[in-house]
Amino acid sequence: MINPFKNFIGHKKSERGQAIIIIVFSIIGLMAMSALAIDGGNAYVDRRRAETAASAAALSASITRIEGGNWRAAALAAAKTNGYDNNGVSNTVELNTPPLNGPYIGNSEYIEVIITSHLSTYFGPVIGFPTITNMVNAVSQSKPAEYGQMFDGYALVSLAPRSKCDRQRSFWIHSEATINLEGGGLFINSSNPDCAFIQFGSGSVRIRDDSPFTVVGGAQIQKPKLITPFPMQTGAIPMPYPPAIQMPKVGCGATMALGDELTGIMTPGNWDDGDFPPDGIHTLENGIYCINGDFIVDGGERLIGDNVVLLIEHGSVHISGNAEVQLSSPKTGDLKGLLMYVPIKNKSIIALNGNKDSTYQGTIFAPGADVRINGLDSSFGYHSQIIGYYIEVDGTSNIHIRYKDDQNYDAYKMPEVILSQ
Repeated sequence: MINPFKNFIGHKKSERGQAIIIIVFSIIGLMAMSALAIDGGNAYVDRRRAETAASAAALSASITRIEGGNWRAAALAAAKTNGYDNNGVSNTVELNTPPLNGPYIGNSEYIEVIITSHLSTYFGPVIGFPTITNMVNAVSQSKPAEYGQMFDGYALVSLAPRSKCDRQRSFWIHSEATINLEGGGLFINSSNPDCAFIQFGSGSVRIRDDSPFTVVGGAQIQKPKLITPFPMQTGAIPMPYPPAIQMPKVGCGATMALGDELTGIMTPGNWDDGDFPPDGIHTLENGIYCINGDFIVDGGERLIGDNVVLLIEHGSVHISGNAEVQLSSPKTGDLKGLLMYVPIKNKSIIALNGNKDSTYQGTIFAPGADVRINGLDSSFGYHSQIIGYYIEVDGTSNIHIRYKDDQNYDAYKMPEVILSQ
């Protein structure tokens, strides 16, 4: 008798064998997915940790090199603190200066840190990946201190990083004032996109050579024909504030300034007795004057000082348009080229003016103050670099600013450490 279930039973046995195969492959697939999820996640975390360690090592190396220390030891210590001890088995830390790869090859200002990490896997060995290797790198730049002209040689600089359009304006020229710049351009540090530079009325800026007119933010201009060059450069890279330079070291010690009304001559030193200069003084002997009050020269008065430095520690400056002021900075020494220094904490008004016979020679450095250039219809004008927080220019005068580096103050730019990659 023929069994009708014979073929069916055989078919079921073959399916049982196929199921086992399917189950095996399913288990392998699940293990592969586990390897991807767990080992892949661990590899991602390890890479992020290695990137952090490489960046920390690169920055530590640059800072230590600027300070004159053992930068290699500092880099390895920073990497070890972040979990990579350069043991040669699970990880290696490679240090190169100049870098061996990338855009900074051959530039010894840059330090390259390469971390290679070998991470053991949990499920990877099942599919042939017992370890995962991560390689990351970071590059830092160590710029040493440099001695030279301040603020890239711009003749007129407004340092305020932020400003408004209706008040606290970074740079505002109006009325009928004209600024003629030679030997250095104009830099405005405000990031205000609409009105970092403001021109109203007949106020005009004329740069008489190829010096730049540079604005970080934007401009609000009523009469473009009064601006040369036009358009100016906008969207520039801002300068850091406070400025990344070594501030002048100006002091008078215990010496007191003394004035003689009979001769009209004053000797240098500290002045704490009200407004400066006192009544009857028209000549300043060469030296440093540390003024703890307002510096005022009224209309009709005359003040002459050659090889002088004026430190305005706490007060303001008000020089009348009818005053005759002839001031020049030292020609030698550590303060060569520095005429007037207003420390950054002094946020007073510095109003500069003078008649047709007035002359200024040397840097006027007031990084925290509101500088007002109100006149000076003099053919000599300012042989100065004028630096303020805010700058306002008004009046009716034709103001000449001629910047010459050898007549102005040079300073050390502070060393910089930059994580470049």
